[in-house]
Amino acid sequence: MAALKLQVVTPERLVVETDADEVQLPGSQGYLGILPGHTQLLTLLRTGVLSYRRAGAEMTLAVSPGLAEISNDQVSVLADSAETPGEIDAAAAEQERSRAEKEMATASAETLPEIQARFAIAQARLSVTRRG
Repeated sequence: MAALKLQVVTPERLVVETDADEVQLPGSQGYLGILPGHTQLLTLLRTGVLSYRRAGAEMTLAVSPGLAEISNDQVSVLADSAETPGEIDAAAAEQERSRAEKEMATASAETLPEIQARFAIAQARLSVTRRG
């Protein structure tokens, strides 16, 4: 099976550059599964968990909004942020998730989107730490 070339970049750094057998991305309309031979695609990303498999092992990242381009077995991801399990403080993510959840109950229409974004990245971070 041919491999995909995966590259995940944030404005600050190159987070991942590796071969992968499969990549799953949190697309704006839902999760996308990318296998070798995938048709060309440019898509917006939402906050969530990006996962990829290599030699049977699954690796995960918490990513925030960005975009992904799939072309010629190359998956290029540009995200506002991307964190590996080892970079995430699970206790801090749990506190942020809980704080955002409480704030959503009384948020105004103006502040709700920002609070929802904080909640979503905290959820993604917790999912990544739980998956390891």
